[in-house]
Amino acid sequence: MKHPTLIQTPTQTQFLSVQDVAALVSHAGIAATLTRLADYILDDYRRWQDFDKCARVASHSPDGVIELMPIADAQTYAFKYVNGHPKNTRLGLPTVMAFGVLADVATGIPLLLSELTLSTALRTAAMSGVAARALARPNSKTMALIGNGAQAEFQALAFHYLLGIEEIRLFDSDALATRKLMRNLQHTGLRLIACSSIAQAVRGADIVTTVTADKSNATILSADLIEPGMHINGVGGDCPGKTELHPDVLRAASVFVQYEPQTRIEGDLQQMPADFAVTELWRVLRAEAPGRSSAAQITLFDSVGFALEDYSALRYLRDVAFELGLGQKLSLLPELANPKDLFSLIRPDASARANAEPALAWAA
Repeated sequence: MKHPTLIQTPTQTQFLSVQDVAALVSHAGIAATLTRLADYILDDYRRWQDFDKCARVASHSPDGVIELMPIADAQTYAFKYVNGHPKNTRLGLPTVMAFGVLADVATGIPLLLSELTLSTALRTAAMSGVAARALARPNSKTMALIGNGAQAEFQALAFHYLLGIEEIRLFDSDALATRKLMRNLQHTGLRLIACSSIAQAVRGADIVTTVTADKSNATILSADLIEPGMHINGVGGDCPGKTELHPDVLRAASVFVQYEPQTRIEGDLQQMPADFAVTELWRVLRAEAPGRSSAAQITLFDSVGFALEDYSALRYLRDVAFELGLGQKLSLLPELANPKDLFSLIRPDASARANAEPALAWAA
């Protein structure tokens, strides 16, 4: 059943709930959703210089981080509120929760308010696919997926649908997480192999994706596990003090990043000296810098998540929700007959003023 028309007046904001976004994905299908979302991301990265960019603003605590991720071009401003709290699963809560806003630069009016918890998982996976199409060996068929938590299914499906990956070797220190993933993806044509160790999962893989959640300087991959020609998709190292890769892995690879000032603070790159060379991915996507240059080259996408991907996701959600008639109108802003008279919203009505006047006169 379709919701009412989305935007009725200039001061009404389109709102998309988790249920709306789930319905959007269900209608289009996961393959089409990831494919179209990847197209939006690619289009926006190719106009990289149109955007006013900065590293996200983070508030850290012992158990996690809360972040704001802003970005804008000349027409549209976007931001995402997102957290990362690995211990949340013990409380029955997601590790990552998010919402986002898309606003009109000319007026400041928020055009869209949307959930971004589900959408972040989709855009992160789509971003991995965009990077891998530029950096992995052509005709890659096998992937190791280290970390089988909430993001894992999305990564698996993105590589299946966007790159043609046929076999995924799975490892997680929590065997129940691996079983959950295999159960969720049993309907696909993927060959899913549960492995007893990281080494077993990685051996012979074309692509290695690491997407672990613990806020720690972990060594999920060491240099002795890396083989010539591998593409490493490092997703889990995404805040200060949280890494997955031994520094020797970065030294062995050609390293590509989203936005270098942010990745040097948050990614596995935080372990390396300031002069360690990296390439921002937009340059590869615009054919201004080389990506993979040989079959034996080791490539590494040090993915931390960047606000431009949320901008793309919010654009995509806005467009498809309009196509499908999903969402509802939300009165976030006042509607005023006189835009200079904000007090009119709380001014007592005429009868209340009449009753008050004698008391005011008596007091005088």
